[in-house]
Amino acid sequence: MKETNSTAIKTLWLALLVIVIDQLTKVWAVSVLALGEPVAVLPHLNWTLAYNHGAAFSFLADMGGWQRWFFTALAVGVSAILWFWLKKLPNRINTETVGINLVLGGAIGNVIDRVLEGRVTDFIDFYIGLWHYATFNVADIAISIGAGLLILSELILKPRAEKRQKKSAENA
Repeated sequence: MKETNSTAIKTLWLALLVIVIDQLTKVWAVSVLALGEPVAVLPHLNWTLAYNHGAAFSFLADMGGWQRWFFTALAVGVSAILWFWLKKLPNRINTETVGINLVLGGAIGNVIDRVLEGRVTDFIDFYIGLWHYATFNVADIAISIGAGLLILSELILKPRAEKRQKKSAENA
């Protein structure tokens, strides 16, 4: 078994950074914005305070409250898996470790909201014309980018590296 100092656990500072930025921006949004009232920032971007009692896109938001604990348990379980994944990787910053830390930090950022408030605070409202994307937050951005990086790493970067290693071994 690898020592913790030699594993990617040392990259957890990135997940902690996501959590801090996420929580600070949510505190800012709650203190400055009025619920449901958009504040124009840029063309196609508003700050609009919203509370989500469900999952992404308010999935299961009106189910009576059980979903709070279900999504909390799900995020804690996924976070544990990501933590163990980091423990098995070497201590280096790459697409895989950054992706894991972004998903981990985002998941924990939203778990903090669910546990303390029973809902997730959202405030970023992207729109085109009359169409508005679901309101989201920094944790959601981190999860989305992290998931994209993990897909990139697992489906493209790792297979390419393995192919190069195989070619190198054959040529040696």
